[in-house]
Amino acid sequence: MVCMQYTSSTRQTLHVLEVARATERRLDRALSGIRGISFSEYRLLSALRDTPAATASRVELADQTGLTPSAITRALKPLEKLGYVTTARGERDAREVRSTLTEHGQVLVTDADAVIDNVVSSITTFRIDDAAAGGLRDIVAALPAAAADEASTPKPPEG
Repeated sequence: MVCMQYTSSTRQTLHVLEVARATERRLDRALSGIRGISFSEYRLLSALRDTPAATASRVELADQTGLTPSAITRALKPLEKLGYVTTARGERDAREVRSTLTEHGQVLVTDADAVIDNVVSSITTFRIDDAAAGGLRDIVAALPAAAADEASTPKPPEG
């Protein structure tokens, strides 16, 4: 068996991703058990809350959450049935569908914020100072650019 020798930077990045996955699983379990929503649904509702007038198009929500517009559509359907969001056709373009967070949805997101805060507080054994948090934000911000660079770099011929 060949063991890959990663650079220090790669090992650190993989560790951060491992921690993020484990944290997301904990948040998912806590939200599902207490508020009946997944962490992905929370992210979507939270993104909607943070838009002007708590209203956004599917494309805007996709940009904010990193999901595709079709994934946003699928995720919003059950949230609409539960009364957390409403949808309406755009005034100028009937193809555009805008979603709005309801008062019931606002209460849910506010309650879920407290659940998130409690879970993160319970699992965080260290504090990230502002400089480290800024470094992590820089890494995340660089990811889309790095992926675009990688996609545009020609691959060497095989063989």
